[in-house]
Amino acid sequence: MKNPFTLGLLLCALASQALAAPLADIPFKTVKGTDDALKNYAGKSVLIVNVASRCGNTPQYKALEQLYQKYAPRGLVILGFPCNDFHGQEPGTAEEIQKFCTLNYGVTFPILAKLHVKGPEQAPLYAALTGPGAKFPGDVKWNFGKFLIGRDGAVIARFEPGTKPDSPEVVAAIEASLP
Repeated sequence: MKNPFTLGLLLCALASQALAAPLADIPFKTVKGTDDALKNYAGKSVLIVNVASRCGNTPQYKALEQLYQKYAPRGLVILGFPCNDFHGQEPGTAEEIQKFCTLNYGVTFPILAKLHVKGPEQAPLYAALTGPGAKFPGDVKWNFGKFLIGRDGAVIARFEPGTKPDSPEVVAAIEASLP
């Protein structure tokens, strides 16, 4: 290969594959305390959201559930990660969080174990999503930040907390990621 452009494209593709594999392997806990990882959702599009029950953005649960109901048959998974990093807006236990989501918003998508999305105790998954080598680096700013992972395991979009799950840009990105 003498063409530097072709070599550059090949190196970028290899680097992209190398970064996607570790993200898929990073463990996180389910609400029941068992291990899980993005590799268990291979071939699906995954919307990762840090959630909280006592936040001004909490009503986004309703739109998230509507997205899940509409697009799950086509391969969308929504993973809600409770987070108490922003002014203590998710103080509950796993059982309390699950009950709140089910009773108030009819949530059927997976709610995972509470974790930290920033700071010294930042979960490895969020360190990979927001760290300097991430596609969309920078700290999560508040509850209901969203990351869309494509069916190939690569991060394809990031949406800030104020961007509602049913906004045209989120819906368009989800639809583009699905078969």
